[in-house]
Amino acid sequence: MSNSLYITATKARSGKSAITLGVMEMLLRKIDRVGFFRPIIPGISDRDDDINLISSYFKLKIPYDQMYGFTGTEASNMVSLGKESEVIEGIIKKYDQLREICDFILSEGTDFASSTAAFEFDINAEISKNLSCPVLLVANAHQRSTDGTVRSVEMALDSLDEMGCHTIATIVNRTDPKEGQTIIKLLKEKDLAREQLIYAIPDEESLGKPTVGEIADILGAEVLYGEEQLNRHVYSFTVAAMQLQNFLTRMERGSLIITPGDRADVIVACLAAVSSTSMENIAGIVLTGGLKPEKSIWELIKGFPQMVPVISVKENTFPTATRVDKIHARISPDDDRKITRALAVFEKNVDTEQLEEKVITTRTAIVTPKMFEYELLQRARTHKQHIVLPEGEEERILKATETLLRREVVEITLLGNEELIREKILQLGLQMSAANIVEPLKSNFFDEYVKTYYDLRQHKGITEENAHDIMSDVSYFATMMVYKGHAHGMVSGAVHSTAETIRPALQIIKTKPDFSIVSSVFFMCLEDRVLVYGDCAVNPDPNASQLAEIALSSAQTAKTFGIDPIVAMLSYSTGASGKGADVDKVREATRITKKKARESFPGLKIEGPIQYDAAVDSSVAKTKLPESDVAGKATTFIFPDLNTGNNTYKAVQRSAGAVAIGPVLQGLRHPVNDLSRGCTIPDIVNTVAITAIQAQTVEV
Repeated sequence: MSNSLYITATKARSGKSAITLGVMEMLLRKIDRVGFFRPIIPGISDRDDDINLISSYFKLKIPYDQMYGFTGTEASNMVSLGKESEVIEGIIKKYDQLREICDFILSEGTDFASSTAAFEFDINAEISKNLSCPVLLVANAHQRSTDGTVRSVEMALDSLDEMGCHTIATIVNRTDPKEGQTIIKLLKEKDLAREQLIYAIPDEESLGKPTVGEIADILGAEVLYGEEQLNRHVYSFTVAAMQLQNFLTRMERGSLIITPGDRADVIVACLAAVSSTSMENIAGIVLTGGLKPEKSIWELIKGFPQMVPVISVKENTFPTATRVDKIHARISPDDDRKITRALAVFEKNVDTEQLEEKVITTRTAIVTPKMFEYELLQRARTHKQHIVLPEGEEERILKATETLLRREVVEITLLGNEELIREKILQLGLQMSAANIVEPLKSNFFDEYVKTYYDLRQHKGITEENAHDIMSDVSYFATMMVYKGHAHGMVSGAVHSTAETIRPALQIIKTKPDFSIVSSVFFMCLEDRVLVYGDCAVNPDPNASQLAEIALSSAQTAKTFGIDPIVAMLSYSTGASGKGADVDKVREATRITKKKARESFPGLKIEGPIQYDAAVDSSVAKTKLPESDVAGKATTFIFPDLNTGNNTYKAVQRSAGAVAIGPVLQGLRHPVNDLSRGCTIPDIVNTVAITAIQAQTVEV
């Protein structure tokens, strides 16, 4: 089994950190304890940027000093004293210490910060060989010809071969989008594949551009306003030293405006342009010379409804512009947008299953929360679905939508006031042009939806006027979109109650054939596995027949999401020992479930009544139900009532530190899912992905 990988580049600014992000996420979906290691770090700042990025984003519980061997200064001093072998020995020692607590180690080579790139390339090759790590080579194709790129890759691979390294894959990064496949073809024609994988990733402009926050840090600037907008990307910079009418024509999208701090006319013009729908949206403003707007001017500009970051530096305009021009972008841990885009570009251009197979020859059965969440996004992406979010004016929904669209997981329609939604998108600095925004009352389908609802509900006394009023409600409109096939699923609940989400679905979509109720499950992501709990959110006290429905629905949901359904019908008694109405209900529900499963779910393993400890603990199972195929192995737990289920899932969530994903509704003809009103952005992303996967299984 391969338990390590070394990522190295051909030269500086190859986009190595973005590739490392993608590879680390790929590894974490199959391996529990993945460590990150950098043999030599620049040591310019207190903490290495890439270690900080990877450890923060993936929440690696590894002390910082265990994730690197030496700083660049330490290594250089030792080499100058003829102690090169001691550098290698020290790196191996630190690496072996990390191996003791990790199942796999992803190593990242140096940043080519020295003046001699060939020297650093050789050092990386030597380190990877001594650590017995297979190599993933990242080649930089930015602003290079196709032939030049191919030659540089050929030379790098030959050098690695000569030094005894085993290169398993090459990623040619930052290519011209039109030349990627040509580069791959030429490399293979030159017989450079050497049983390795070759991929090409096109240059992504946003990843190569710094944010206003990065520039502020490097310049040592004071943030005067817009601190929450510092993640805006800077695509160019403009020095505003000319008259206003000439300057305005030179404003571009994503431009950083550099101007003396006493140019109140330029500052006000910039902020007016930001608020204007006819002007390009700039990234921010740098005020130079240590000058700041006077109080009267400052009070004026603070009243603008749209703001961008305004920062102040002590240097004059020309030196500031010169420094800004030399700044290189990086990916910081708090730049969610850039991280999300880097992962999306990696996943779109690299066959992760193929690369994963190459890197990992033996796979573990452990499923961690990170693996499960990653798999949700991967499965949702395989057959993209259209999900409607009726709470389009909610900030969390908008931020989650940007993440989902950037990672190309689903297509999304947002409901609400279009002007208000677009204003919030602008305020939040989001980029989500692919989102469809619909105002129900202005929709071309509104009258059709009203008529359909009237036809469905007129037997309940609904009038056409009632139908018109009801369909203006975003929850009902979204549900009708799903019913009419204009969306594949709906997710709501961030600002609406569970009843407001489920009631329209029961009236319009209705339950599946042979099902009388809607129920729910939670995916309980423990440290090393994922369990299914049902029903913990909807039905207060189901009877035996309803409990059987919940069991079969939960088993099907488990199977849909890659969990082998082994069903435990829970009670306070195990087997035939218990007496009482509650135990009898579970016993009868088990009988009904087994009978129905023989027709609809052959081979399903079911046991009940059974206590939780006997269902989950193999040692207890041997004592209480030694002959059972379920006891000690259960993955799907059916609780007898809502009181038991809701309290149990919350107890496990809080006491065991489990990640609870849900509730996931089941039993409807088309998927509708409910969010908690306290939901986080990751909760929304997961629930939308789950809804999309459910929609993939709907028979049309």
